[in-house]
Amino acid sequence: MQNGAPPATRQPTLLTSEDWWAIWLGGLLIAVAVFELVTAVPGVGRWTADPGTAFEGRVLALALLGLGLALITALAVRIMGGSLIRHQAGFVALFLLAVLSYFFANQTGIRAAGVGYAFWALLLGLVISNTIGTPGWLKPALRSELYIKTGLVLLGAEVLFNRILTLGPPGLFVAWLVTPIVIFFMYRFGTRVLKIASPSLVIVIAAATSVCGVSAAIAVAAAARAKKDELTLAVGMTLIFTVVMMILMPLGIRAIGLDPIIGGAWIGGTVDATGAVVAAGAMLGEDAGQVAAVVKMIQNVLIGVVAFLVAVYWVTTIEKKEGAARPAVSEIWTRFPKFILGFIGASLLFSFVLTPVLGDAAVTGILDLTSDFRGWLFCLAFVSIGLESNLKQLRGQVQGGRPIQLYLVGQTFNLVLTFIAAYLAFGGILFERVL
Repeated sequence: MQNGAPPATRQPTLLTSEDWWAIWLGGLLIAVAVFELVTAVPGVGRWTADPGTAFEGRVLALALLGLGLALITALAVRIMGGSLIRHQAGFVALFLLAVLSYFFANQTGIRAAGVGYAFWALLLGLVISNTIGTPGWLKPALRSELYIKTGLVLLGAEVLFNRILTLGPPGLFVAWLVTPIVIFFMYRFGTRVLKIASPSLVIVIAAATSVCGVSAAIAVAAAARAKKDELTLAVGMTLIFTVVMMILMPLGIRAIGLDPIIGGAWIGGTVDATGAVVAAGAMLGEDAGQVAAVVKMIQNVLIGVVAFLVAVYWVTTIEKKEGAARPAVSEIWTRFPKFILGFIGASLLFSFVLTPVLGDAAVTGILDLTSDFRGWLFCLAFVSIGLESNLKQLRGQVQGGRPIQLYLVGQTFNLVLTFIAAYLAFGGILFERVL
């Protein structure tokens, strides 16, 4: 890019970038929840044998939700230069696929097994794209990055510093000591030992394994400019192994008679998805569930930090090694995922403004709404990722199973190191027991 080019051609503006629109849309959804313009977010009900019970009294509310999400995302798409009409036409089908994903996930047997909406959304998208093919009229609505980045801004609202302080040093020890070590180990192992050709694939898998699964993968993929199929591969592996760990870890902890508090901290530091952490921790008891959730919340704080450091490393080291001219330091800002600012801003707003002013009970009610919005946005994103993915290209990324080896070795290392940290921090050895 020439230095004399107009600024608008060098980098996206506040109204042409999906990163910035994620902040605007996330802020809008937070505002409608805070000012009680929306008091409930509809969802698909649970069902056992009669599928119709999942939609009893919910059809109109779901239709209104779909219309609302279609309108606000269409506004962003139109201002970014897309077609409002084409987006709306495709969004209807996309939202119906998201509803279908929740429908499958909310069957009581499937729900008990821990196979959530994200798995079904990705699976439905992959099946369609790799059988009949993704219809052309649907593609304008496939804005996976816009949906998931907006959801990540809403996730920031759930990172409350007063809750983080409830565990204090023990929680910080487990979440912040282990994570950077695992990322460094996996990156070196993937690039030096396994010799995976794509550094961006390695760092995305490392972030997904060590920080917070899909959320961290999206942020780091943006910072490292990873390919779409690299992100899809990392997301797919994460979703599958998260379900396995969510089921097996509580069973294993009980089988060996491990202290539930230590077990909860271990789960919080290793299971990749926040929802899965809550479910797995709850299997060990209320206190263990609280410890697991807060450890994961503390770990989530690192999403922005890791994305920033990856952006710095990619600009100053990786791209230089690839033979390209070394970019200016300002490229770090250009590369930095701007939606992380929304994630941080939402956390600060809820932690230091809304909680003191409105109180814990009111903020909990608001977070119930924003987390429901986040779930729908994530579901739309996973369907979109599946619809945009080609299994033949993914097979090329697997490279003889090396990415899977990277995940398995990295997660094993993560499990061992996090167990040691959890035992030292919550076993009364380095710190006094908090519960």
